[in-house]
Amino acid sequence: MSLKTTHRSQRLQRDQVHKGRGASLNLEGRFEQWQREALDDGWSDHGDSGDNEATRPATIVTEEIAKSILSSNESPDIPFRYSVNPYRGCEHGCIYCFARPTHAYLGLSPGLDFETRIFAKTNAPELLRAALSKPGYCCDAICLGINTDAYQPCEREYQLTRRCIEVAAEFQQPLMMITKSALIERDIDLLAPMAEKKLVQVTISITTLDHDISRYLEPRTAAPARRLQTLQTLRKAGIPAGVLVAPVIPFITDHELEKILQAARERGADYAGYGLLRLPWELKELFRDWLHQHFPLKAAHVLSRIHAMRSGRDNDPRFGSRMSGEGVYAELLSRRYQAACRRLGFERKRGQSADNLTKALFRVPGMPIQASLF
Repeated sequence: MSLKTTHRSQRLQRDQVHKGRGASLNLEGRFEQWQREALDDGWSDHGDSGDNEATRPATIVTEEIAKSILSSNESPDIPFRYSVNPYRGCEHGCIYCFARPTHAYLGLSPGLDFETRIFAKTNAPELLRAALSKPGYCCDAICLGINTDAYQPCEREYQLTRRCIEVAAEFQQPLMMITKSALIERDIDLLAPMAEKKLVQVTISITTLDHDISRYLEPRTAAPARRLQTLQTLRKAGIPAGVLVAPVIPFITDHELEKILQAARERGADYAGYGLLRLPWELKELFRDWLHQHFPLKAAHVLSRIHAMRSGRDNDPRFGSRMSGEGVYAELLSRRYQAACRRLGFERKRGQSADNLTKALFRVPGMPIQASLF
């Protein structure tokens, strides 16, 4: 699609902002041969802003039987080797989500489809059990929920995440978890005993403390104050928990970095981390459209600053710089973060790390324990 066509399509669709949804565009994925463009034929009701219940896109959850569940990576930027995603797509609707482009692999849009067309891997717990039972499996920390929030709304019904935790507890498999949902409090009965054995740590992701920004930026997540409360609840239960300030968005949320770190520390956060906004593939068009909807006067400044930290591009995929950026502003952001960590006592506990978890307890249920040769 040409740049001219893309901008024209965005102008026509920008009025279709749906309450409770992050994206207003439903642009085609990068693998599609055909590109559709919205055209106004004069018959539409221009008085409808898209908030009408009849026109609001509904969430459709499709059950699927997955072939595998354990994904691995060798990225030096990621503090874990394995990950498990019980769902595809995420109803939280965070407009900045780096996982949005993965919906293109399904022939669906990384836009509205990503947050309304959810796929539940109903056999995820069984697949995890099978993967952990394989003779060749080498125990390492597993991150539960990275390409999707494992505690998105449909988890209340399907409970796939809870069942995966039950499997991990049975195998004494170490888990790392990242979420924006208060629903994780439901599983404290499973997580607390694992925490006593150093088998789990939880990161609460907080982008902003401003509820007015949050309800457009990440419309179906728990409110920022509720996430801080969840962090405190986890810590009171003895579960290691920290905060991830991500993504940091120039001129929108960057000024809140120290405030978020301090609020999390006051509620008992063990460690902290931060990450810069990334705009891979279709995400750059979706985020650009969102900016023009909600921050039209800041849009040019935000994009200019992003380009300054990304070698003049919307996204820089290089290891080492893709999470933190480069240039003067990125260096300033890093120094602010480091200074805040020192002041708040995070200096020895920066970032989620698999090194904080034990792998020595892992065992396959029913298998005899091999005695030491010495």
